[in-house]
Amino acid sequence: MSMSPTPKPTENVTLRKADGQPVRALVVDDENSLSDLLTMALRYEGWEVRSAADGGGALTLAREFYPDVIVLDIMLPDIDGMTVLSRLRAEGNEVPVLFLTAKDALDDRIAGLTAGGDDYVTKPFSLEEVVARLRGLVRRSILTMPADDPVIRLGDLTLDEDSYEVTRAGTLIELTSTEFELLRYLMRNPRRVVSKAQILDRVWNYDFGGKASVVELYISYLRKKIDAGRKPMIHTVRGVGYILKVPVDD
Repeated sequence: MSMSPTPKPTENVTLRKADGQPVRALVVDDENSLSDLLTMALRYEGWEVRSAADGGGALTLAREFYPDVIVLDIMLPDIDGMTVLSRLRAEGNEVPVLFLTAKDALDDRIAGLTAGGDDYVTKPFSLEEVVARLRGLVRRSILTMPADDPVIRLGDLTLDEDSYEVTRAGTLIELTSTEFELLRYLMRNPRRVVSKAQILDRVWNYDFGGKASVVELYISYLRKKIDAGRKPMIHTVRGVGYILKVPVDD
């Protein structure tokens, strides 16, 4: 593994939840040495950390520990990571998940994200990179402090940063944390074309390996949930990016 022998915090300020409590992280990996290093690095960040070596243990801890973020290896000895995540999502658990695996193909990355994951790191990796990405996921999750006006409205589409609820024409729409952050970014920039590069930078907080297909994938997810059966609000500006606007006759 390409990891730093001595974990160190990525920032000087300890990241905490809105209520001042430490962030809770669940590390799931059957490689004890890797799990121990990640656990040590996150505890150095001031986080409360639990670990599991298999899928069954991960499901139990996710239900009992209530983590704010999960590092989840795909290849586990009993239940694979994607199955673990699908079971959590089926239970209504929308905790941000960073997949950890030796697989490096784009198809595997897309499969992990399609399963409901929020980020993807391949082995070998650096501890600093994993910690930085986890901090980004936590900031984009329900732990993020809302703006002065937490409710954003555009036509019949409403996004509440306090409750993390999204509605269109009064109908509640369920979104994952990444889908929510993508929609929030689009709604904070109404009637403005934003590029894939801008979305990668603002929503994922880094360049996702230059994979613009990840943006396309999540835009398609949003369209299915926001625009399905309704007049479309999310539009593609070919060769430029995407724009969110109210239908002309609204």
